[in-house]
Amino acid sequence: MIKSDGLTKKFGNKTVVDSLSFEVASGVVTGFLGPNGSGKSTTMRLIMGLDLPNAGGSLLNGKRITEIASPMREVGVLLDAGYVHPTRTARNHLWALAASNSIPKSRVEEVLSMVGLTEVAGKRVGNFSLGMKQRLGIAATLLGDPSIVILDEPANGLDPEGVHWIRNFLSYLADQGRTVFVSSHLLSEMALMASALIIIGNGRLIAETSVEELTSNSGGSSVFVRSPKLAELTAALVGAGAKVSNGEAADRDGIVVTGLEATEVGHLAFEKKIEIHELSPRTSTLEEAFLELTAGFQEYQTEKHGEVKP
Repeated sequence: MIKSDGLTKKFGNKTVVDSLSFEVASGVVTGFLGPNGSGKSTTMRLIMGLDLPNAGGSLLNGKRITEIASPMREVGVLLDAGYVHPTRTARNHLWALAASNSIPKSRVEEVLSMVGLTEVAGKRVGNFSLGMKQRLGIAATLLGDPSIVILDEPANGLDPEGVHWIRNFLSYLADQGRTVFVSSHLLSEMALMASALIIIGNGRLIAETSVEELTSNSGGSSVFVRSPKLAELTAALVGAGAKVSNGEAADRDGIVVTGLEATEVGHLAFEKKIEIHELSPRTSTLEEAFLELTAGFQEYQTEKHGEVKP
């Protein structure tokens, strides 16, 4: 478990992390979300003791990072996949990390196999693609078989197969009972890999929730209805206080309804004796719900025609 309490960090007169408190549970993948400049990377650095907080602190399994005798055996962290010396081979890089933390050399081959780098383990990291460096960084986080895994943008640079792999791999780690804390801007992937969410903006906590709760409670939830009597149905729905639109997903036989639940729409159609061919509740995507929730925290906002507003 990770627990942060009143975490605060200032750089000069700017408060980057502002009295931030949250918990990351074990056994699930927890996504860490926020607009650019919201303080996600700084928060992760504070948790790991790479930056010192002005106030508050974080506990990893009940201990501060400075109190853990063998950090790699308890916490695996990847904040920058490009930090590896380019002339080292992947295997030598992991051997050096293992030796400095009293980890058996055999573990290096195990983690190389886990991330699919065995065949290129003898090649210099400087020749690796960004996606391969990401895999190597993840291998390094797993060397000590830690109970906590912290990853900042682990899918960055991965091809579609690699993104699919990291999604399944993180779920596998969580299923083993580990604490998995992941930041990402790929919201469509986060919706598939994470169960819990911590969302921040301007360094402050906006929401501590789940993907399901966030998307189901979003104002973007709607019902798609298909009927041969759309005009009659639309009039009845508007009369009941619903909003009706054609929507992007609708066609000439369908409408998108907001303001009423699917059961209410179906009951109304039954009362009016209006034939229904399809009645599909549609919750917001994670991206839609996230943008709605963080609308006031975006560093830059755009108008529909693309003009950028700072």
